Amino acid sequence: MTLDLEVFEPKEKGKVKMFTCGPSIYQPAHLGNYRTFLFEDILVRYLEYFGHHVERTLNFTDIEDKTISEAKKNLTDIFSLTNSCAAKFFADIDFLEIKTPTYNPRSSTSVAIAVKIIEKLLHNGHAYWYKGNVYFDIRSFKNFGKLGHLNKSDWPAKIRRFHKDTYPGSNWNIGDFVLWHGHRNEEGLSWESSLGRGRPSWNIQDPAMLCDTLGPTVDIWCGGEDNLVRHHDYNIAVMESATGKSLSDFWLHGAHLLVEGKKMSKSRGNVIYPDNLLANGYSGKEIRFFLIYGHYRKRLNFTPKFMEQRTQRLRYILGIIEKLKLAPLEKGLENHQASELIKEIVPTFNSHMDNDLDVRSAFGSLETTILELADLHEQGKLGKEHIEDFISAIEQVNNVLRIF
Repeated sequence: MTLDLEVFEPKEKGKVKMFTCGPSIYQPAHLGNYRTFLFEDILVRYLEYFGHHVERTLNFTDIEDKTISEAKKNLTDIFSLTNSCAAKFFADIDFLEIKTPTYNPRSSTSVAIAVKIIEKLLHNGHAYWYKGNVYFDIRSFKNFGKLGHLNKSDWPAKIRRFHKDTYPGSNWNIGDFVLWHGHRNEEGLSWESSLGRGRPSWNIQDPAMLCDTLGPTVDIWCGGEDNLVRHHDYNIAVMESATGKSLSDFWLHGAHLLVEGKKMSKSRGNVIYPDNLLANGYSGKEIRFFLIYGHYRKRLNFTPKFMEQRTQRLRYILGIIEKLKLAPLEKGLENHQASELIKEIVPTFNSHMDNDLDVRSAFGSLETTILELADLHEQGKLGKEHIEDFISAIEQVNNVLRIF
């Protein structure tokens, strides 16, 4: 919101409420999606590492334009499609050692709450009916576009309305966005409600699922960088207009994963799934390491060469750790240099992670220490107690990284 790094403090000491935009489950999640879910997992684990109790909502979007279209294309029932994708998601996060979220609501189970929010927006003048749909009036919300730092001089002179749940591209659709789709026979998906028969739009679904799990406000809101344009500012406008409270103080957005320097897309035929890498002999920890190694706010480029290089780097370090663990070392051997190296592992890790989750630097410093300890071992300068302290430190940082 401020375009600056700030010290994190939750609203309630020791307790963190965190909303993370989950997948649209009309198709399986791909490697780029999991890059986002992994940076969020690192954040959860690091907060817990420091003693915070974290409640995390990761939602499933299971009723939107794309879901309806995909089910029709595949000649299948909408919920058969989404249930299958949901099951695959949970298998994948287990494989990648992503913590199961505290709450996992679905759009389809939060319709009644969405209706209540829309009714409130209609009542207080932030929403209106037009041709059977309900739209949010962006001019009614004073700070509309504040997260994306939207320039109000770009606003159209006349009212524009956007009828779809989502639109392709990374440009702003500056206009009134849909909240409620009136019933359309050709869709075959709608609910009876006090608003009439219809379905909630994508941009009211997250607020509804938030209210269904964590309440109207959170400490941290996360998602991919594509959510920064349109979607999250829409969520802010909806919730803050309905409640009069700040939705979230901290916003984190993960950058895209590229493939050979290009955006991942079905049209390019370059979509990669975890199963593809599993079939090529990579483990969950190795895929996890590749995806968390670059800073979450910088785009990461996947190539087979980079994947193999990172994997070999991790395997080499794991080999050294295993060698040190199994080394027959004598007790009581004193070495000030070794003791100091080991003593600094955790504080150095913390200092890098405190700097906006700088996993790359955290791992780099850890790698350097491990190589230096390996040299000391070769010189006969490591004792049994050194290795015990070293393994204890590695176990501490691995509560966050989950790669060792």
